[in-house]
Amino acid sequence: MEDATDMGNTADASSAQLAVVILTKNEARHIGDCLALLGFADRIVVSDSHSTDGTIEIAQQAGAQVLQRPFDNFASQRNAALDAVDAEWIFFVDADERIPPELAAEVRAVIAERPEVGWWVPRHNYIAGQRVRFGGFYPDYQLRLLRRGRARYDPARPVHEVVMLDGPAGHLQNVMIHYNYDTWAQFHAKQRRYARLEGQALRQRGIKPWPHKFIRYPWREFWRRYVTLQGYRDGWLGLKLAVFLGYYYGFVPHWHLLKG
Repeated sequence: MEDATDMGNTADASSAQLAVVILTKNEARHIGDCLALLGFADRIVVSDSHSTDGTIEIAQQAGAQVLQRPFDNFASQRNAALDAVDAEWIFFVDADERIPPELAAEVRAVIAERPEVGWWVPRHNYIAGQRVRFGGFYPDYQLRLLRRGRARYDPARPVHEVVMLDGPAGHLQNVMIHYNYDTWAQFHAKQRRYARLEGQALRQRGIKPWPHKFIRYPWREFWRRYVTLQGYRDGWLGLKLAVFLGYYYGFVPHWHLLKG
C-alpha cells in the first residue's frame, strides 16, 4: 500500500500507456464502486484534496496510488494531474461515474489503433435515482480521454472545464454511467458551489453584473434546456431541471458578481 504523496511529485517513475485519474474530496460513498471497474487501466491514480471520510484508505486498499493537492479549482486540479501522472494517455473519471466493460474495451482499442489525441465520452446521467434523457443530459459528451502532452485545461474556465486540444478528437460510442446526485439537496449544494466558482471566473474576466443579465441569462438557459434540448420530454423532471439550471447558471453567478 502506498502512502498519499504530494501532487508536486510524479506519480511513478515508469510510464504507462493508460492511466485513469480520479479527482476526490470526501468520496468514500462512491470511490470503491468506481475503482472496482477500472481494471482495464495500466495505472489508477486518485488525486485527492485531503479527504477526511476514509476515501484515501479505500483507494489505497483497492490498489490505487493517492496523490494529494489542496483544491483550488477543477481546471487546475486536472492540469496538475496531467503534469504529475506519467502515462501516454490519461482518462479522467469522477468518483460518481462507472465505466462499463464495453466502454473499457473501446477505450483500449482507440488508444491502440486511432490517431486522435482526445476522445469525447457519452454519459447516462441519473439524478435522485432517475435517468435524465433530454435537456442536455444525454449524450452529454465529456472530453475525458486525453493524450498527455497534447491537452491542457483552460485556466480561464475553473468550473465546467474546457480542454484545449492539440490535434483531432473523436467520439466514443459506448456510454459512461454518471450518478450525479443521490438527492436534490446534493444537487442544490453542488450547483451553489459551481455558481460561486463561475462568479469568481466572471469577476476575473472583468464581466459586469448589468441588471438585464439577471433576466436574460436565466431565461436563455431555461429555454436552451427545456425547449432547444427538449427537456420537456422528461416531463416534470425536465421542467424542474430547466428552472433550477436557469437559476444556477444564469442568475447566481451574476448575483455573486453584484455582491463582490
